Amino acid sequence: MADTAIFDVDGTLVDTNYQHALAWYRAFRRYDIIPAVWRIHRAIGMGGDHLVTAIAGDDVEQEHGDDLRAAWTEEFEPMLAEIQPFDGARELLHDVKARGFRLVLASSGQRRHVEHFLDLLGGREIADAWTTSDDVDATKPEPDLVGVALEKVDGASGVMVGDSVWDAVAAAKLSVPTIAVRTGGFSEGELREAGAFRVFESLQDMRANLDGGPLARSTR
Repeated sequence: MADTAIFDVDGTLVDTNYQHALAWYRAFRRYDIIPAVWRIHRAIGMGGDHLVTAIAGDDVEQEHGDDLRAAWTEEFEPMLAEIQPFDGARELLHDVKARGFRLVLASSGQRRHVEHFLDLLGGREIADAWTTSDDVDATKPEPDLVGVALEKVDGASGVMVGDSVWDAVAAAKLSVPTIAVRTGGFSEGELREAGAFRVFESLQDMRANLDGGPLARSTR
């Protein structure tokens, strides 16, 4: 049983994953590195501190890592106006909060991007706290964001809600169970193999099935 619900933001509550993938593809192309976009998509959910190495290797990270991350920001920000919450995102957050949970919105993203998404979701009014990459030394798949999320609200035990295998891997390192939604494009099998114990097709599906699961009622 849990007292804190930790929601990933990008790809889980707001529909960003393909904008992220395209921005990374364009950033890599600036340095004549042409990865297949599907490979970039498979890495979305990692923080930028891990993604360059995962896609292009240690040498590229050492030579161009910071420049690639800056280029990604330049490519991603013009797409911010296109991004919208997934159907049911706001309602799900309100339902979980009404069941007594502390609510933390956890993101590997940059602070100004996360704050934009909070405004789209009405997250400042409903969430007890939120995290960004500014709060940690290492982002997902490292567990730092999950740990900070619990610390921000003095949570005793948490449940992670995410869309990627990296959410599940990060949470598992702190023995925090993960509920996954398929909004990030990963299959149910992949999410379960990464550690998710329940997988839903959408936020609406998850919202309709809160009873009987770990988010039915808080231990508080």
